[in-house]
Amino acid sequence: MFTGIVTDIGHVLALEQRGDLRARIGTGYDVGGIDIGASIACEGVCLTVIALGREPQNWFDVEISAETVAASNVSGWRVGTPLNLERALKVGDELGGHIVSGHVDGVAEVVAVHDEGDSTRVTFRAPDDLARFIAPKGSVALNGTSLTVNAVDGREFGVNFIPHTKAATTWGAVAVSDRVNLEIDTMARYVARLRDYG
Repeated sequence: MFTGIVTDIGHVLALEQRGDLRARIGTGYDVGGIDIGASIACEGVCLTVIALGREPQNWFDVEISAETVAASNVSGWRVGTPLNLERALKVGDELGGHIVSGHVDGVAEVVAVHDEGDSTRVTFRAPDDLARFIAPKGSVALNGTSLTVNAVDGREFGVNFIPHTKAATTWGAVAVSDRVNLEIDTMARYVARLRDYG
């Protein structure tokens, strides 16, 4: 489990197709404190660490299944792509965002970006089957970042990014047409299930 509070911006060092896709990710984390088998959310995708190293910089390797590639924006990763990273939640850690599983539900598209003072308003278009789970003032995880939805209009929804979030994550470089990993709020999923089958 994760909180959607990004703690490092890593980047893709290498990609190799070996049946599954293997990615090497450069990080600011101390890899001496990461165990093989640990979970790290990379752009909101929960991935398992299978190798670690320190040269030429701290890095970890992950394997990504074809199903995960198809359900996320991983197919767009290239060497040098920056990634929001978060280590798994530990018992006693502060829950600063909301409960995030790291299981991406689908991909949203950025349809508009404009500045509002020092903040930036970004409008996203959700896939048809996920739009009903997104509500004003509700939580959503986008590229692994816990965010509050400001407004909803059909499939489109808006989020404001404050300067801190833009500086501490990859959101400072957001652009129209970007494909974004979307994880809906777990509570919204269960409320919809109860409504449909309760």
